[in-house]
Amino acid sequence: MKGVSSAADLAVVNRLRSESSAPPAAALERSRARLKEWFDANAPLIQWGEMQSPLGTLFVALTERGLYAVDFGRSRADFLARLDPQARLARDTPSVSLVMEQLREYFSARRVNFDLPVDLSVLTPFQREVLSTACRISRGQVWTYQQVAEAMGRPKSSRPVGQALARNPVPIVIPCHRVVASDGSLGGYSGGSGLAAKRWLLRLEGAPS
Repeated sequence: MKGVSSAADLAVVNRLRSESSAPPAAALERSRARLKEWFDANAPLIQWGEMQSPLGTLFVALTERGLYAVDFGRSRADFLARLDPQARLARDTPSVSLVMEQLREYFSARRVNFDLPVDLSVLTPFQREVLSTACRISRGQVWTYQQVAEAMGRPKSSRPVGQALARNPVPIVIPCHRVVASDGSLGGYSGGSGLAAKRWLLRLEGAPS
């Protein structure tokens, strides 16, 4: 290396380069503090929790808009992986407890309808329309995918209706399990343990399964 006459000189040069490139510890700490302050003030908040249910461990998550996710038949790690990685997480808040209380009432047949705001902002307008229509199906009743399409004024959209129902982020609360195939079979179900869970929910509600 030009200008370096000995191993000792080289060691000095390398040390100086290292010291000049590494920020002081105090500066790093201030940077971390500013980042945390920004994150606490600006990152979206997701509240979440888990409970035991007849379908196994059930997870819920809420944003500031409302109920954002309901999941069961999966691991905690899989559930948390579906949440916004940029969000702050708060577990077992009063809002989460309210959701879980309504779910317990539903599973014990003490609740017919849920009284919860729902956040469907990640869905398309068509998907939201399908789920809104599914909410018109009363407990103990089933509609076919074709009936949902017709109720929306889209009689040729039974297949897209099924695809939209499969994207339901809050099963049970939005009762996509009440939609079956035209031949009387259960069709599909994306929640939890699949068709076994769909059959169980319909039996709980006293509907044909």
